[in-house]
Amino acid sequence: MATPTQINRGGQISGTVLFYNKPEPLSPELHKGMGVNRLDGPFGFARTGHAVPLTVTEFSIACLTFPIIFVGEDKTPLAVMGLNAEQNMFLRDDGLFDPGIYVPAYIRRYPFVFANDDVAKQSILCIDRSAEFIVEGGDLPFFNEDGSPSEYTQNCIEFCNNYEVERQKTLAFVQLLKDLDLFEVKKATHTPVNPDGTAGEPQQIAEYFGISEEKLNALPHDKLAELRDNGALQQIYAHIISLFGWDRLIALQIYKLSEAQANSVAGA
Repeated sequence: MATPTQINRGGQISGTVLFYNKPEPLSPELHKGMGVNRLDGPFGFARTGHAVPLTVTEFSIACLTFPIIFVGEDKTPLAVMGLNAEQNMFLRDDGLFDPGIYVPAYIRRYPFVFANDDVAKQSILCIDRSAEFIVEGGDLPFFNEDGSPSEYTQNCIEFCNNYEVERQKTLAFVQLLKDLDLFEVKKATHTPVNPDGTAGEPQQIAEYFGISEEKLNALPHDKLAELRDNGALQQIYAHIISLFGWDRLIALQIYKLSEAQANSVAGA
């Protein structure tokens, strides 16, 4: 895990990470004199994030905003922020999220991220050099005059370190769910209304992994007590509650489509 004394002096990074188009190891040799400009709408980069990684400790607050699902062999938890690929429905044109929308820590840590250095066999701190707000002479410099990390960079390193701790907790949480065989395949569907008011053919919106309430309720009492005592049960119920958010996403999608059609007609 990177620390303030592990600012990179060179190395090779590997892997791809959502939103990070040009990750570079942060170093005084490359980035002294550079920094981040304050923007009124700093989240424009997340416009393509229709599904964003989420840590388990975020479930309780995130469930109030959007569905939380698990995907892939690793059962990675994601916050669903849009129904169409590369379309975040909660992000406004000005680069701000709608009021009251929870912004995942994965988004808030940008443009910083840890990446793998295959040569040194360690994690190193990187920035996304393609971020529009990283500029020469930025409002918040990366380094002090002596080449040491600035207070801003140190705070960001602490945030990334904390995020890594939460990520490890999330991996342990998912493994616990796997060990208890609580996952099942779930589908999100929408039944449109025909012009005559009758129900149309149901449409599948998504297929994903979720926690089975039936399997959960069938657990022995001692296992349920263990989940309660270690805090996992609260996060499990947060995930289950979050799935009602599919209806919100569908309603929001219908509203945005009708609004776009109305604007198109008005501009014709």
